[in-house]
Amino acid sequence: MITKALDKIEANPVANSDDMALAEKLLVDYAGRLTANELRIVGKRILVEIDPARFEDAEAKALLAEEERGQQKTALRVWDNHDGTIGFDGVLPVSIGMRFKRLVEAYAQPRKQQLVAKGAPLPPWERLMGQGFSRLLETVDPAALPRHGGDATTINVVISLEELRKDLGIATLGYDETNGATISAAEARKLACNATIIPWVLGGDGEVLDAGRASRFFQPIQRKALRLQQKCCQAEGCDMPPEWCDAHHLDPWAAGGKTDLKDGALLCPHHHRLAHNAAYVHERLPDGTIRFTRRP
Repeated sequence: MITKALDKIEANPVANSDDMALAEKLLVDYAGRLTANELRIVGKRILVEIDPARFEDAEAKALLAEEERGQQKTALRVWDNHDGTIGFDGVLPVSIGMRFKRLVEAYAQPRKQQLVAKGAPLPPWERLMGQGFSRLLETVDPAALPRHGGDATTINVVISLEELRKDLGIATLGYDETNGATISAAEARKLACNATIIPWVLGGDGEVLDAGRASRFFQPIQRKALRLQQKCCQAEGCDMPPEWCDAHHLDPWAAGGKTDLKDGALLCPHHHRLAHNAAYVHERLPDGTIRFTRRP
């Protein structure tokens, strides 16, 4: 960290050899009391500490130049791993990147706290962050998104009614079965609990016979009522708070279930996935909680 800081000072046209020597002495002194990251931060401002009158304006200009470089380097790459996952990496400006980190951590921490409270072993932090990021994306309010290109922010799930009702059916994300990604019917049913659904009626050869209007199932007022009634995830033994839960149709929508409060149950993301997993069965107990059992 000291070497990197001194390299930048050497490249500074305003700094001289005396500044260099004093900066090195101060940084070595700081190194005995600071962590490496703290020393890196101090190293960025060491010239201002030496002589504020000469270096404060120069530091401000350097910071502006660094931020501009950050904007130019901003990038995001997304690809299909063809194994049930999507990969991505990217670079963000510091101010945006820190906001992104804090948002994901906010969604990851409640999961960690729930596990700690139950005495359960913690999964790797990277997995908690990944789950938190997934939850962040799942809970984005579509009404707040830009409507560029008409419906560019809408993802269409194309599936026949017959496939939707199967335990092991397949749906296509997008319009093109050749180029679109595929998901299971179970995942499509899970999406149907929370997402805006546009029903497409397809003929035997895949031709579009009719296109319905977008409709959102559990309305905001119904979700509030479910939170007041149920207080937490309704899975047996789970106490995930209602703010982290999805509204699930106990009588599946694909089988004609209605969006009524008596047919709605709050489930955390983990138990919501189990509810749509063909490997599990679930039943509602007399106290209103839901018991999940793996099929034999």
